[in-house]
Amino acid sequence: MRELLAHLQFRGVIRERSVEPYLGILRALGSKRRVKGVLLDISSGGGGSVPSHDLYAAVKRLDHEKPVFASIGSVGASGGYMAAIGARRVFAYPDSAVGSIGVLSPHVAVQGLLEKLGISVELIHQGRHKDAYAGLRPLTEEERGKSLRLTEASYRSFVEVVAAERHRPVAEIEALATGEVFSGLDAARLHLVDAIGDRETALEALGKEVGVPIAKAVRVAPRRPLLERMLSGQFSGIASGLTESVRDAVEDAIWSGGLR
Repeated sequence: MRELLAHLQFRGVIRERSVEPYLGILRALGSKRRVKGVLLDISSGGGGSVPSHDLYAAVKRLDHEKPVFASIGSVGASGGYMAAIGARRVFAYPDSAVGSIGVLSPHVAVQGLLEKLGISVELIHQGRHKDAYAGLRPLTEEERGKSLRLTEASYRSFVEVVAAERHRPVAEIEALATGEVFSGLDAARLHLVDAIGDRETALEALGKEVGVPIAKAVRVAPRRPLLERMLSGQFSGIASGLTESVRDAVEDAIWSGGLR
C-alpha cells in the first residue's frame, strides 16, 4: 500500500460557507489509511467566531488520528491562527503576520447617511432590542454593554484555547492577546508558533515525522462549485478572475483587520 502525505490549502476569510467543505475533507482524511500525515497550509486573517472554532476543532480531531502540521503563509491571524494551532506543530515564514488574538464585533449604523439622502426606514418590531443589530441606528449604552459581554465571552474562550494549545499560562497569553499581529520571527520567540520555515520545510518535517518522503505528498482540495466547473473552458480565466476580484475586494474591506 503506497503511503501518502496530504497537503490541504486554505485561503481567505473563514465563514460557514467557506469552511464547510474543508470540515468534510478533514473528517474524510481521518479514515484514509494511506494518508499518514496532513499539512494544513493556511493563510487567513480570520472570520466568524463559530466557523473559526469549527475549523480548529476539525484540525484537532484529525491530529488525534494522525499527525497534522500547519504552515502559516502571509497571514495566520485571529481565527486563522486559531485554526493553525489545532495542529501538532505550527510553522510560519519569518515575515508572516501571526496572532491578532482578540475579538471584534463591528456595528455599522447607516441612519445618518439615510437621513442625508432623504430616506426614512421604520422597523416594526416586538422586543425592545430586536432592531439593535439591523444596522440602521447606533446602539444604546445598554445594548453596547450587552455586546461587550458577548465579545468578552468569545475573547476568554479564544485566550484559553491558545493557552492550552501552546502550553502556556493563561496570564502569559492574556499579555499577548491585545489584537496585535506579530511577525513570524517574533511569534516563534513568543512561542506562538513552533518553528520558522516555508511550507516545504513544514512538509519535510511532517514527512520525517511519519516516515513518508515529501515526493509522496498529494494536494487535496474541495470540489469546485458547479458554475465554476461549467465555465472551465474558454472563458474560465476571465470569469474566475472577475469573481475573485469582486469577492476579494469586499472581503478585504470587511475583514482586513483580522477578525475572529
